[in-house]
Amino acid sequence: VARRLGEKSVHHLISSDLLRTRQTAQPILETAMATQMQSLVTDATLREQNFGRIDGMRVEDIKTEHADVWAGWTEFQSDYAVPDGESTRQFHDRVMSALQRLAATHSGQTLVVVTHGGVLDMVYRTVRGLGLNGPRQSTIPNAGYNRVRFDGGIFDILDWADTAHLDGLPPQPVYDQTQVTSK
Repeated sequence: VARRLGEKSVHHLISSDLLRTRQTAQPILETAMATQMQSLVTDATLREQNFGRIDGMRVEDIKTEHADVWAGWTEFQSDYAVPDGESTRQFHDRVMSALQRLAATHSGQTLVVVTHGGVLDMVYRTVRGLGLNGPRQSTIPNAGYNRVRFDGGIFDILDWADTAHLDGLPPQPVYDQTQVTSK
């Protein structure tokens, strides 16, 4: 990803505070484009959706130990929340508020935001005017490059799911919610 960004002028590098995003962000900070950036800023509001009681569990364990929770989640209803977690609607509100805050705080500047697939799903749904019910509607590959502009209070997608920088590498996993079933 750092090579993909090349020599682009970036003012701020912001990441979810979780380890996997900080590990992705670190090489970006170390590139030549980082000369304008002081450091990596982490932001917990850019985390993946909070799945409460089942957060961090393997799918097979969830299906066995929390079958009712799994069944509820696989209906992909916007107001369903795993016990002690957040619903898709709550998640969407958190993510979009965070991104609007960042855009307003850094108006006219270029930000690199390193985050998670669920966060990107909320951006895609918002920009495309899609509802929050149902599985993901877009491709979100690991280490994909997405360019989004915020102008006049509106988000716009300039590039989505670009993986040209991964050419020559083994195929990268893509999480496909349409393949998720209650069984």
